[in-house]
Amino acid sequence: MKKLFLFLVAAGLLASCKKWPFLKDNTGPSPSSNVLAYTIPDIFVTKDYTVGAFYYNFTTFNTSVKRVPVVGDYNMPSGAVPPAVMAAHIAQAARAGIDYFLFAYRSPTKDNANWKNDSTLIKTFIGQNPGTMKFALAYSLNSGALGISNTAPLEKTPVALNNMLADFTRAAAAFENDPNYVKVNGKTLLYIEAAENMFSNNNIAIYDSIRTHLSALGFTMYLVGMQDPWSPPARYIDRFQGCVDAIYHNSLSGNAGLTQWDRWYVLPQAMDQNWEYSRAYFRDSMGGINYIPDISPACDPTITTANSTNPIYPRTDGGAMFKQLCNVAKMNADTGAGGIRMVLIDSWNQWQYDMQLEPDTVNTKGVTPYGESYLDIVRQEFKTTK
Repeated sequence: MKKLFLFLVAAGLLASCKKWPFLKDNTGPSPSSNVLAYTIPDIFVTKDYTVGAFYYNFTTFNTSVKRVPVVGDYNMPSGAVPPAVMAAHIAQAARAGIDYFLFAYRSPTKDNANWKNDSTLIKTFIGQNPGTMKFALAYSLNSGALGISNTAPLEKTPVALNNMLADFTRAAAAFENDPNYVKVNGKTLLYIEAAENMFSNNNIAIYDSIRTHLSALGFTMYLVGMQDPWSPPARYIDRFQGCVDAIYHNSLSGNAGLTQWDRWYVLPQAMDQNWEYSRAYFRDSMGGINYIPDISPACDPTITTANSTNPIYPRTDGGAMFKQLCNVAKMNADTGAGGIRMVLIDSWNQWQYDMQLEPDTVNTKGVTPYGESYLDIVRQEFKTTK
């Protein structure tokens, strides 16, 4: 039976040479012959999407970056971004229709130095925010710092669990003290980065502990877990089912996921297929978990690794690729009954990978600036007011 099947497949391919000309001339397939090379439709916006943008905390501006921000190259020693720079960023993001910045929040109990940097950055934002921009936290789950693994799960390392709960207690100060902290359907929003590494034999019990702990402080939580890029939705079912309210993938179009050329040639379609299947699986097979698409404006891994052979997702097309990814995000955001209509952009200012939305300006480094064009694309693609 197996040989008959292979024979029929071979016969079918030979009989369809008119559809697959590369079988005759042996030149190999092209992107246009790929089954995924379908057209991404333009999705008309009839209701605003809630747009969040990752705001990165870096110490010094990478000297290999050829672009120059409108505000000029800036550094963040110990998280201290110049207040004037933060004020400009808030105003620029408002032009794009970005609803909130998403700040990393590292462990105050196990990574205190970086926690202080994160706190300084968040305080600068709060101090410069005129009340027009919201913000949320992304707790950076560092399994190594917590001392947990598959062989040392949280329930067997009570010190680690207590440390993590203490981290959330410190985070609750941000929830409580600022009216501009994001809520989803009346619940306090908290992202958990690398949530696939929440090592436990009973993740439901761990998340119940987190919710109970924060509930005692007066907060009903909307928890969003991160899954690593390009991974199938069922891989971490025990980490997420019955645990989180929503899931997002680490950026598929950014440096973490764009490492294979076959994906690069049909990137919008490959992301669409990955998200469509994942979104349906999270919703239908994991108890109604929502999905939040995560897109990036561009990506250039050679800035940090000059000899990198990973594909470059450039800005030479005037934003055409990014517009397609915006439409892929709209196609896969949860907009139906019970949906949250949210999308993420990675990032606002990750200049070391050219993944930033932040505007650049004319300079002497030999690159054509994109200016505020990506801000305009975000507003055009996700807001009803252009």
